[in-house]
Amino acid sequence: MLTKTEQQFTILFILLLIAELICGSVESLSAWHYFTKPSLLTALIVYFYFNSNKLTPKTKVMTLIALVFSLMGDVFLMFVDLSPKFFMFGLASFLLAHVFYIVVFWTRRNSKIKPIGLIVVLIMYAIGLFYLLKNSLGEMLIPVIFYIIVILLMAIMAFLRQVKVSKISFVLVFLGAILFVISDSILALNKFYMPLSFSSISIMFSYALAQFFIVMGLLKQS
Repeated sequence: MLTKTEQQFTILFILLLIAELICGSVESLSAWHYFTKPSLLTALIVYFYFNSNKLTPKTKVMTLIALVFSLMGDVFLMFVDLSPKFFMFGLASFLLAHVFYIVVFWTRRNSKIKPIGLIVVLIMYAIGLFYLLKNSLGEMLIPVIFYIIVILLMAIMAFLRQVKVSKISFVLVFLGAILFVISDSILALNKFYMPLSFSSISIMFSYALAQFFIVMGLLKQS
C-alpha cells in the first residue's frame, strides 16, 4: 500500500517519464528533451533526500552520490552527437553510480546466501552480449568489459540483500538492478551492434523504472 506522498510522487514521476518519452522521440519536441530527461533524476534526488531520514547517514549519502552521478551521466549522453568524449564521460559517470550502489547494497548483504545460480546466468548473459558487441568496440573494448563486470556485480549485490531487508525493499531494488542491466544492454546493442527499433523509448523506459524502483526500494528497506 502506497502512502499519499508515494502516490503523489509516483504520479509525478510517471508524468515526467511520459513527457521524456514523447520529447525524446518526436523531433519537433526534441528541444524539450534537454529539460525532461534530467528532470527524472532530479525529481528522484529531491524526493529521496527529503524522505530518507530513517536510513543510516552512510546509506543516504552513498545513494545520493549514486543518483547525482546518474544525473551527470544522463546529461553527458545528451551531447554525444557533439563529441564521442561525452559518451566516455557518461560511461564513467554511470560506472561510478554503480560503484556507489554496490556499496549501498553491500552494507545490507546476507552473507549466508550463495548466489551461484544467479552468477552463472549473469555470466552467460554477459558472454552472449559481449559476443555480439566485440567486433565493433574498438578502443572501447576494455572500458565496456569493465562496465559490464561492474553492473553485473551491482545486480548480484542487490540480490544479496535478500532477508536482510523487508521483502518489498528486496523485490524493488533487485528488479531495479535487473532493469538497469536491460537498459544498458539495449543501449550497447543499439550503439555497437545494430540500430534497434524504438531504442530510445525502450532504453529510457527501462532506465527510468530502474532508478525509480531502486530509490523506492531503498526507502523501504527498514
